[in-house]
Amino acid sequence: MSPTELLARDAALLGVTLARADAARLLQLLDELERWNESYNLTAIESREKMITHHLLDSLSISPDLAGTRIADVGTGAGFPGLPLALANPARQFALIDSNGKKVRFVAHAARTLELRNVTAVHSRAEGLRPEVPFDTVTARAVAGLPELLALLAPLCGPATRVLAMKGRWPEEELARLPPPWRLLESRTIAVPGLDAQRCVLTLSRGAPPHG
Repeated sequence: MSPTELLARDAALLGVTLARADAARLLQLLDELERWNESYNLTAIESREKMITHHLLDSLSISPDLAGTRIADVGTGAGFPGLPLALANPARQFALIDSNGKKVRFVAHAARTLELRNVTAVHSRAEGLRPEVPFDTVTARAVAGLPELLALLAPLCGPATRVLAMKGRWPEEELARLPPPWRLLESRTIAVPGLDAQRCVLTLSRGAPPHG
């Protein structure tokens, strides 16, 4: 089985359908990441196998949890989970936000190279942004503990915004400190193919709970 076929197969296990051409584009993303990483130290992960599991598949794992059409990825780093999610969801618009200039430049380069016209690279801190319209979904992977994270994301969120917090182990202590009016809507554990580590995604909202 070719690398593109393997990637498409593993993505399907996560509920994501990838055409072979799109799987090839994701592997091209890793080619660019490896090339830039030699000069700019964008990621500590250097083996291709781990890049596939930790960057591509881990990112794609939350695709079924996205809601709406306007998505923000906060603390995107070198574009994860935002770039793989944008490739897998061409009908959605993605703002990939990070305060590290060299990483944002890579994100912009990768989006051009992969012809991802639904990606905007944003060089900023999340708390410094004031979008005219709140995002539908905000994603964050390994950015901060939940109380700190939600404070950072607040300017991007309205009552209907869903925050997808990607975590490793179940963050019981962080959830105990969840600041009102934020609440946990749902959660699920994720088994990323080839990744021998715990993963879960939490969906949070600060909207009013449903009546009845």
